[in-house]
Formats: sequence, C-alpha cells, structure tokens
Amino acid sequence: MEITEILVRYGELSTKGKNRKFFIKKLHRNVRLKLESFSKLKIAANRDRLHITLNGEDADAVMSRLRDIFGVSSFSPVVRVDKSIEEAKQAVVHLIKENFKDNMTFRINTKRADHDFEYDTNDLNRILGTVVEESIQPLSVRMKNPDLDVRVEVRLDGIFISVETLDGAGGLPVGTAGKGMLMMSGGIDSPVAGYLSLKRGMEIEAVHFHSPPYTSPQALQKAKDLTSKLAKYTGDITFIEVPFTEIQEAIKKHIPEDYSMTITRRMMLRLTDKIRGKRNGLAIMNGESLGQVASQTLESMLAINEVTATPILRPLISMDKNDIISIARDIDTFDLAIQPYEDCCTVFAPSKPKTKPKLKKVKEMEGSLDIDALITNALSGLRIESITQDDNSENLSEETYESLF
Repeated sequence: MEITEILVRYGELSTKGKNRKFFIKKLHRNVRLKLESFSKLKIAANRDRLHITLNGEDADAVMSRLRDIFGVSSFSPVVRVDKSIEEAKQAVVHLIKENFKDNMTFRINTKRADHDFEYDTNDLNRILGTVVEESIQPLSVRMKNPDLDVRVEVRLDGIFISVETLDGAGGLPVGTAGKGMLMMSGGIDSPVAGYLSLKRGMEIEAVHFHSPPYTSPQALQKAKDLTSKLAKYTGDITFIEVPFTEIQEAIKKHIPEDYSMTITRRMMLRLTDKIRGKRNGLAIMNGESLGQVASQTLESMLAINEVTATPILRPLISMDKNDIISIARDIDTFDLAIQPYEDCCTVFAPSKPKTKPKLKKVKEMEGSLDIDALITNALSGLRIESITQDDNSENLSEETYESLF
C-alpha cells in the first residue's frame, strides 16, 4: 500500500496568533522551493497543517528534504483510501503489520472533518481497533503512550491514515525574522551560530575576511564549504569576501600587540556593518561564546561593539565548547572546521591579547590608523558569490563597492 501524502505539522507556528498566516505563507514558500525538483507534487497549506500530495513521487526522497526545513515540527507519511470503512480497515491492518513487533501496544486516534460521514470518531476508534486486535497478535490497546499511534482523519475527499511521526527541524521558517550578516570565519563556532540564526527564522549572508598571502586559498574555500553546509537549510546563501590584508598589515605596524586583536575585531565590525547597511540587513551575528577567548570577555565585547549601534546577536553566548561541537557534528560542519587552514584572526593572533581592553586607550591607538581610507579600500575589493548546498558557487561580481550595492 503506497504512501499518497505527507502531512506536515507546524508546531511553534501555531502560537503566532494574528501573525500565523504570515508564518504559514513563508513556510509554504520554503517547502515549495525545497521540493521544486519534484514536479508532480501538490502542496497546500491551511491554518493547522500543510499537505503534500505525492501523485506518484518518491515519499522517502520527499521526506529527506523535509527534514531540513525550519518551521516543520513533525511530519507523517499518509495513506489515503476512499471513504469506505472496509478500505479503512484494510489500510490500518496493513500499516500496522508493516511496523509490527511482538507485544506491541497501539491506539486508534480518529478525527472527523467530514461530519456527514456515517460513523463518528468513537465508532471509528472501536471498529478499527477491534479489527486490528482480531487480525494481529500479540497486540493490545494502550491509550496512553502506545508503541504505535494510528492517526485516522476523515476528510471530504477520503480517509487518511498514518502510523509514523517523524521529527522535523523545528524553529521558524527562514525569512520570517529578517536578514542578518553572519561573520563567517573558518572555525567551529560561526557555522553553528549561522545554523541557529536560520532556525530562528533569519535569512543570513556570510561575510568572510581574507588576508592573502597570509591566508591560503584553501582557507577561503573552507569558509565557502562551511557556508555550503548551511545552504541545505535555506537554499543559496550570499557569500561576501572582504580583502583584509592591508588592514591587518597596518594594525601590525602601528598597534601594540596586546591591543591588536581588539582593534582587528573593531575593524571587522565596522566593515560588516557597512555591508549590512547597504544590503538591508537588520543585525550582525557571530560565533562568540562568553569567556571562550580573549576577545569574548564582556570587557572586550564592550570595547569592540562601540563602533556600531546595530544589534550584535551571539547565538552561542552561553554554550560551552562541548555544546557547540555537538551541534557542529549534527550539522556536518565539524570535520570541515578543524581542517588546518588558518583564517586571518588565527594567523595574526597576538601571543598575549588584552582581555580587559580600555575603550579610551583603544580610541587613542586607532588615531594612528587612517580608518576611513582602510575601510574604503577594503570595500572597493569585495567579491560576492552565491553558495549552493552542493558548493557550486557563482561569482556574481568583482566590481567596486558602489556598483555592488
């Protein structure tokens, strides 16, 4: 008996009150984009659920794609039969037999959207439960926490039956929370921060700082590959490469080593904020975790954040390294992140960075830099690419800052 439909449940979206329609519409769009290669599908979203009619498409392939869509709480493969009690009996018995284990418990859970159907929900629960007990042994009914929860829905166009519920990605549909710029290094933390930002409904663009010849082409490619891992959750991601060599050389020449990391991060934040403003972003995200390294103390954050009034979101702020690594493994970025290609922060890292930098002192030191010229030069050399899940990046432009935006 073939699966005819996938039933998608919204979870958190159901709590959105008057805004629910907006969230469901965005989820509907995201599901259509993710499944656009399945030409026969019919996808319909209503207030409570989203229905994907397969029309002969491969159910397992479709469900594999659904697992990575934020906003999907859970989903079930469903068999549709005509509104006949005999067909419903056959389908329920067949599906339970496919999932049967000795001494399994079950329950029938019926909902009836078609109130003109000849049997009410209690009748259906009793009739279908009885035929299952008679047909399959040893098997018994348990109303609370059964091994198998058989869901039966009577609708106008048929009876829909499912015996399996699979977890979705949860969270909110990407695009419901605005756009932010992710400061993407080549390390473990920033891809996890990007993943968690996507899960809360944000659209992200990745900003990566590259300092050739001090950082290698492999380091740049690693950052793109990490971005590609995130693209499976959202579709193409814009990747913005920022040339940073001149700035780091100027900092190394004019700034005392213990303050170099603080001023480096301030310059990165200035550049990211300029890009955000031109590309209509609402926030900046990074992979900082409180106290993990010298630039992630509260004193350092205060000194670094001073260059912008834009919200700086830190999804990892309270996580320890093991928490972060666990998520990185789950989203398949960990093995990439630990490849030995150093990014510009690592290459120019001071031996004894200041953990409690003084803002007044930072500003005095920055007086030895021509900040406006350094920012302008870096922005004039931006490269923007579209990164796909398969890492087939497309170079969109190598023009100047003004024409890029």
